[in-house]
Amino acid sequence: MSIPYRAIVFDFDGLIVDTEQPIYEAYSTIFAELGATLPLSVWQDVIGQGAGTDTAFIHLEDSLGREVDREAIRAEARAMRRDVTLTLPPRDGAAELIAEAKEAGLTLAVASSSTFAWVNGHLDRLGLLPSFDAVCTRDDVERTKPDPAVYRLALERLGVAPHEAFAIEDSPHGVTAAKAAGLRCIAAPNPLTANMDLRHADHLVPSLAGVSLADVVARLVG
Repeated sequence: MSIPYRAIVFDFDGLIVDTEQPIYEAYSTIFAELGATLPLSVWQDVIGQGAGTDTAFIHLEDSLGREVDREAIRAEARAMRRDVTLTLPPRDGAAELIAEAKEAGLTLAVASSSTFAWVNGHLDRLGLLPSFDAVCTRDDVERTKPDPAVYRLALERLGVAPHEAFAIEDSPHGVTAAKAAGLRCIAAPNPLTANMDLRHADHLVPSLAGVSLADVVARLVG
């Protein structure tokens, strides 16, 4: 198969590993203990931006009528989700697509709004780290998604132009960031993002399960 691309840039959370659900559940539990709810409609604005966004906390403080210790809540949520996330496998189809892309000679990067320690640790745990030529995270840029900075950095580290690569994302913020960096983008939502508006992606697949590299490329060049 002739592939008109040299590289793929992957999102991480919710795409390679479905960390989104346990993170949402941890914050929902903490909010409930404080006497508030965390509607999915509020949390969806957080997805793709990383822990730096204050949307959920603004909602919480508005609900309670007082300020909260945001850093303490973040630390509690990390502790709650730790044991669960350390047992999570790759999402169906993710490891297979990564292996197929490497076998085809493509270079791969991760562009994530999470921290380097988080992303690198999970990739290493799952045996996927050697497949990636660059791991770019919120630690490397001033602004996270939907800003395109982390995607531009990934392209720079891979040494490819935007038209020589494409992105795979799971959230609207991620698709926006990839497109703003000049990449074509496939959206493969997870259960939390499946009902979000991903129409600005170049193509949408229900998941990566059963999706081959040839399938992905055909959707982008067809």
